Amino acid sequence: MNKRWNVRIGINPISWTNDDLPSLGGETPLDVALSEGKAIGYDGFELGNKFPREPQALRDVLARHDLALVSGWYSGQLALRSVEEEIAAVRPHLELLASNGATVMVYGEVADSMQGASAPLYKRPRFSRDDQWRRYADKLTAFARHTLQHGVRVGYHHHMGAYVETPADVDRLMALAGDEVGLLFDSGHMTFAGGDAVAMLEKHVARVCHVHCKDVRPAVIKLARNRNWSFLEAVINGAFTVRGDGAIDFDALVAILHRSGYRGWLVVEAEQDPVVAPPYRYAEMGYRHLAKIVNKVQERA
Repeated sequence: MNKRWNVRIGINPISWTNDDLPSLGGETPLDVALSEGKAIGYDGFELGNKFPREPQALRDVLARHDLALVSGWYSGQLALRSVEEEIAAVRPHLELLASNGATVMVYGEVADSMQGASAPLYKRPRFSRDDQWRRYADKLTAFARHTLQHGVRVGYHHHMGAYVETPADVDRLMALAGDEVGLLFDSGHMTFAGGDAVAMLEKHVARVCHVHCKDVRPAVIKLARNRNWSFLEAVINGAFTVRGDGAIDFDALVAILHRSGYRGWLVVEAEQDPVVAPPYRYAEMGYRHLAKIVNKVQERA
């Protein structure tokens, strides 16, 4: 890939085996995902539930496939816990990331979240008062300051079914949290939440430290809203997919990232049922289409 733009394309193993619903792809060995991802052309993987959680063991697994550690999801609970409690809880995960060369932590707020629940998405938790928003943002900033001291920046993952889901939520959090807090921009979650992914990336690109390149099927999202599906029901029914099989304008998104000087990972991620969406086929589709867009943007520069 052209070296004029320092981005790398990675993937989340959720295409092969799902973390929120382990029965999806539960029979697929980790080595299958890693070997197939490498064969397709990916430079690295985010963590999933089948990766070892001891630093040297993880290093050995990735080295066998000549892959980098992109990042890893952390289930945070700062909406309920103190900063001190969260710092204590994150220690093993932070060490795992830092010792394996990852510079971004995917922070997902799971306190009171509907992410893995059977409840409809509209029942998600919300901060209803200004002081709740301020207190949460302050705690998040202090937590992010701590991880930065270890060389890892918090990439805050706005997520369906969580406290920070909608464009307005993202706007408010970015306005209140310090610059220590980076934004993980997920094009699929942003679109599902009713946002214009291109406009929102343009607005917040200066804070973006990590990107999940997730596409959507609008017809399924409409059904999910109209029928009050849970997040997992939406996933199983195909709300998310990869570039090349959805409706988001990734040409515009990649152009914004290039123009802003973004440096980091572009991560293909799409929660799907691997029986319906064969992992290798969709991972290859996502890589091929994304790499083509990146190369096209670089050639125009």
